[in-house]
Amino acid sequence: MSKKSMATMAVTVLVSSVYLAGCGLFSGGEKEKIDPPEDVSYLEEGESVDTKQEGDSADAKKEGESVESKKDGEKKEKPTASGEEDDATVMTELYLIDENGYVASQKLPLPKTESVATQALEYLVANGPVQNILPDGFRAVLPADTQVSVNIKDGKAIADFSNEFAEYQPEDEKKILQAVTWTLTQFDSIETVELRMNGYELTEMPVNGTPVDEKLSRSDGINTNTTGVVDVTNTHPVTVYYVSQKGDQTYYVPVTQRVSNNVEDPAKAVVQQLIEGPGYQSTLVSDFTDVELLDDPKVKDGVVTLNFNKALYSSFEEKIISEHLLNSLVLSLTEQKGIKSVSVNVDGEAALVNKEGEPITEPVTRPENVNTISF
Repeated sequence: MSKKSMATMAVTVLVSSVYLAGCGLFSGGEKEKIDPPEDVSYLEEGESVDTKQEGDSADAKKEGESVESKKDGEKKEKPTASGEEDDATVMTELYLIDENGYVASQKLPLPKTESVATQALEYLVANGPVQNILPDGFRAVLPADTQVSVNIKDGKAIADFSNEFAEYQPEDEKKILQAVTWTLTQFDSIETVELRMNGYELTEMPVNGTPVDEKLSRSDGINTNTTGVVDVTNTHPVTVYYVSQKGDQTYYVPVTQRVSNNVEDPAKAVVQQLIEGPGYQSTLVSDFTDVELLDDPKVKDGVVTLNFNKALYSSFEEKIISEHLLNSLVLSLTEQKGIKSVSVNVDGEAALVNKEGEPITEPVTRPENVNTISF
């Protein structure tokens, strides 16, 4: 049996095909302690913690900085999410490590709070509040007992960690960088992230010394794959979403692939990586077997239009398209700047139909409830 056939069989078992009913997809020794820097505020004699925090919040507000604290009452940016929420919870993406070592999001209902960014990082701490709601096969990324705080100013989140942050395993170093960055940048008010430990800015990670930019962002990548890349300098990164499965749970994993600089169109580069797939040695799969892009993608007013061959269909007669294929496509393309939705054609005609067999005329937007877990 050919590798191609084996890959096709794996995808067929994993992926179920469905009719789409609308324009949305689905609703070693003890570490040395570091003294705090000179600009840290101290309590005066007789001054309460609450008073100091309220004062700090007021000073920061004057400078245009949003201070996330469980003690303050400033209005904070909340996740754009809907679905498994109620009056007491809000669905929040937490980037965790799965049993295959990938950093992947799981959307979980967290208690509503004003300090959503700080709370999100607190739920990345091992043996912390996330422990009782961890999905099967996933683990938290930050060392146990790590204390965190987040200040937001001008689109940048400054994440400050206690000394326990340095107690992680070396192999988790880059995963921690990615998980913290992607968890924080889910919020509309955060574009970049700066890391600190005990108030000091980190220019490199404390265990393996991975360099840390003062403006970490999603463009730095996640689950980066350089397999088969000979000259990294002649490539650029694109992030695409493949499918993974744990028991009866299917979820999407973002992987940053290196693409030749000869492929300048980012939308075309994304589709190319989905078609090529994650590789035969990967535990991930892609449902793009024999799929071809017939024309160059066209982007206008935030909508990218794609024209594929008939291999895109999982059922030629009924024009059914695989749910996971479309999800992967939309998730991957909407990571690109300027792309908000995707219009899919097959042989130049509208490819998507609802359960009555009627064409869907509206472009497909990014799903809000990716990898959602409810209890």
